[in-house]
Amino acid sequence: MNTIQKILPGFLVMNLLLAAALAISHVHWFNHLGMSMLTLSILIGAIVGNIFPDIHRHGTAPGIQLAQQNMLRWGVALYGFNLSLHEILQVGPAAILIDIIMVTGTLLLGWIIGVRYFKMDPQTVLLTSAGSAICGAAAVVATEPVLEAPAHKTAAAVGTVVLFGTLAMVVYPILEHVLGINHDLFGIYTGSTVHEVAQVVAIGKTIGGHTADTAVIVKMIRVMFLAPFLLIVGRLFTQKTHHGETVKAKAPTFAIAFIIIALIHPYLHLPEALVQAIQQLDIYLLAMAMGALGVHTTLEKLKKAGKDAITLASILFLWLMIGGGCINAIVQHLVHHASIS
Repeated sequence: MNTIQKILPGFLVMNLLLAAALAISHVHWFNHLGMSMLTLSILIGAIVGNIFPDIHRHGTAPGIQLAQQNMLRWGVALYGFNLSLHEILQVGPAAILIDIIMVTGTLLLGWIIGVRYFKMDPQTVLLTSAGSAICGAAAVVATEPVLEAPAHKTAAAVGTVVLFGTLAMVVYPILEHVLGINHDLFGIYTGSTVHEVAQVVAIGKTIGGHTADTAVIVKMIRVMFLAPFLLIVGRLFTQKTHHGETVKAKAPTFAIAFIIIALIHPYLHLPEALVQAIQQLDIYLLAMAMGALGVHTTLEKLKKAGKDAITLASILFLWLMIGGGCINAIVQHLVHHASIS
């Protein structure tokens, strides 16, 4: 009973923020921009956190911490209900190979440019690169507890997802119109290079045809890389303790749960209504976590990480759009040539 009393004030605050994000997400203008509940939650949380800087302290702290840590882990694990092996195999080997190249290439490029050339801190580099390479805001917030990164670095990385994902929603339909690429092929290109699932859907619907369906499936294959990425980061990333000792970050069990759920849930033959309810719960959990991260984010903190994150993300955006286009063309040509042979 005491535990419930401790978390209740902060929990109620986070639910109020979430209700605001839900209401705004139904506004046509925001919906057209492809701004998901996750993105809106962290934006609203940041606004409230800056207007009321003490909101995450004192009586509300336990509830907000519950959202930022525990709900985040459950949200990432349950994200596996959005995937299935059948969908992955349906798009063919070319799309899978393109996703492998794009995800690994973006992460490596981000690390080389960010850490080696720009001398940025590894946390900002990994958060920003994960958002660009894998699945936008969801990848950023899932990486945050593994790195134990401060909230302002996470918020800055999410900001790059909003900025360049929105830019992609303007540029990609123009590219499709100018280049006149086949809708299915352009769907693979979109799914393999755009940051957020919501942004991918928005671009696909703008173009029409089978673009949206193909793009979303290819995008969800990229999401599958989230779990192995988190496991590798948890294994390799080191941190300093208060005593100056170097320790390994813990391998996230929620990432393992994500893989298991994604692989086995289609074979459990759960009722469709139950799966949809779990998917809605998952959005709720992740949005709560994003709101909590936003509350901890102030403009002063964003200034410390924002410039570096935006610089790196702009380079990665050009790589995704231009380099990704070249890789799509090369892989599609080679697979097509191999199938003829």
